[in-house]
Amino acid sequence: MQSESRDQSLKTNLKTLLILIVSIFIITLFLLRNFFFKSTYLLKSFGELSVDPEIAFINNKPTFLEFYAEWCEVCKEMAPQVSAFKDEYEKDINFVFLNVDNQKWGNYIQKFAVNGIPQVNLFDKKGNLMSTFIGKQNENKIRESINNLKKEEKLYEEVTNAEFSIIQENKNNEVTPRSHG
Repeated sequence: MQSESRDQSLKTNLKTLLILIVSIFIITLFLLRNFFFKSTYLLKSFGELSVDPEIAFINNKPTFLEFYAEWCEVCKEMAPQVSAFKDEYEKDINFVFLNVDNQKWGNYIQKFAVNGIPQVNLFDKKGNLMSTFIGKQNENKIRESINNLKKEEKLYEEVTNAEFSIIQENKNNEVTPRSHG
């Protein structure tokens, strides 16, 4: 009888310990969610923080235009760097973020021949394309190009890195006879 009581007590203690460990794990994930998911959160917020492209090209300020997607690993990797650029330069430069999965931006995707992301296009205040960066980029190279926008004396430059994501065909909004829409 004493053995059964001890076994029952041990089972109860194990259950309590397991619940405690799972609770600590869930609380830790909740508290550190910004650390683990910061890049994804930044990408999702880019669309909300964006200047409308129609306004950006007529308000007499240089423009930083980035094409991105939330599923793009390189975009996620560069998101903190791009966010830092925005925080630093947003008083002097328009920041426009266009999600390639949004059909609304299809005309811009075609106009700027976007076939790999992230793609960053830098325009002077007159709307002239000054630089194009495709793929993962060195922070200093982009910063140098942003600073050159103010001088307006640099010729067009294109920098492509092998680390980029190919745009996937978006079938979410595809209309078929069965989609009723």
